Amino acid sequence: MHRNALRRLLHARRLSATLGTGAAAVALLAAGPAAVAQTTPAAAGKVKVGFMLPYTGTYAALGTAIENGFRMYVQQQGGKLGGRDVEYFKVDDESDPAKAPENATKLIKRDQVDVVVGTVHSGVQMGIVKVAKENNTLLIIPNAGVDEATGPLCGPNIFRSSFSNWQPGYAMGHVLAERGMKKVVTLTWKYAAGEQSVKGFKEAFEAKGGKVVKELSVPFPNVEFQALITEVASLKPDAVFVFFAGGGAVKFVKDWQAAGLKDKIPLYASGFLTDGTLDAQGASAQGLETTLHYADGLTNARDKTFRLDYAKTYKLQPDVYAVQGYDAAQLLAAGANAVKGDMTRKPDIIKAMEAAKVDSPRGTFTLSKAHNPVQDFYLRKVDGRENKVSGVAVKALADPARGCRL
Repeated sequence: MHRNALRRLLHARRLSATLGTGAAAVALLAAGPAAVAQTTPAAAGKVKVGFMLPYTGTYAALGTAIENGFRMYVQQQGGKLGGRDVEYFKVDDESDPAKAPENATKLIKRDQVDVVVGTVHSGVQMGIVKVAKENNTLLIIPNAGVDEATGPLCGPNIFRSSFSNWQPGYAMGHVLAERGMKKVVTLTWKYAAGEQSVKGFKEAFEAKGGKVVKELSVPFPNVEFQALITEVASLKPDAVFVFFAGGGAVKFVKDWQAAGLKDKIPLYASGFLTDGTLDAQGASAQGLETTLHYADGLTNARDKTFRLDYAKTYKLQPDVYAVQGYDAAQLLAAGANAVKGDMTRKPDIIKAMEAAKVDSPRGTFTLSKAHNPVQDFYLRKVDGRENKVSGVAVKALADPARGCRL
C-alpha cells in the first residue's frame, strides 16, 4: 500500500476506537481507494453452484449420481472451492426440453449462481446452452452428449466433463469393423442422443467397409420395443448396435432376451445401456459388450480411491455418471483455485479450465479446443454386476467438434 494511504488508514482506525463504527466508515472513505481495496476482499461470499438435473422420471438415478459425485469431490476439499465455501441450488429438469429455458433462467437470474451443472437429456441440454450463452454464465455439462454443445453452439463458457454423443458410438463402430462384421442394424430412441450416437457408429463402421443396412427408432421415452425387435430378427444382421439408457435400457435388454435373440444376434451398444442398470437387468445383460469412457476394473490409483470413498459415503458402487459429476467439480476447482475463489474473474477461470489436466477415475484427460474431453474409450463386457474393462477400443479419442468457431 502507498505510504500516504497507509498513514490515512491508521488514522481512520484510531478514529474508530473513539468515534464508533459510523464515524469510522466516513474516516475509512477519507483514507482513499488504496486502503479500501486492501480491506475489502474481492472474493467475499460463497461459490454458488446450480444443479439442473433430472430428479424424477427415467433419468432420476443418473441425476442423483452426478450430484453425489460432485458433492463428494467438494467435501474432499474441505467443502471449499478456491478457498470459498460452496452453496448449492437445485432444479429438477424433469427431462422436459420445453421447461429447460425457464428452469435454467431460475438458477441464473433468481439464484444468481456462478455456474450451472447440467444435465443428462440432450434435448434439455440445448435449452440450457442457449440460456447460458445469452447470460455468459459458466456451464459444465456432466452428461448430455449433444454434439451441438461442443459443435456449432460451442462457446468460451461451455464445458463438458462427459463425452459427445459421437464418441462412444464411433468407438463401437471401430470395434465391429475391426472384427470384420459387414451388416449391422441400429436401433435407438428418436432423439438427439440416440441419433448422434448412431451417426458416430456409422461413420467409423462404414469407413472400414461395413454397412448399416437399417436404422430403426422409437419415440423417447417409449419402451414398447417388441415390433422393432421382431423386425430386427427378420433382417438377420451380423450384429445390432443400440442406444438406450436408464429405465428404457433395462426394458430393452430384458425384451431382447425374452424374444430369444440374446444368443442368436450379437447385441452391442454405447455403455449407457448397461451403466447403472445391471442390478435391474440381471441375467439378461450377462456377456453384453459396450464402449464407454469408464469401466469397472481400471487399475489407476485415482479410480481405486474414488470407488472406496464413494461406496463409503453413499453405500453404493459408483458408475460413469458419478465419475462425470466428480470430474465436473474437479474442472470447476481448476478455475476457482486459479482465481482464489473470485468468480467474477471469468476470463481467468475459463483459461485455467481450458488448460486443466483432470486426474479422473476414468484416467487422466485434457480438453479439446471445443472444451470436450479427449479421452480413452474402453471396450467393456458385463460380468456379474460389473462392466469389466476388456481393452481400449480407441485411445485419446477427440470429438471432431464440427461447426465450432471458438
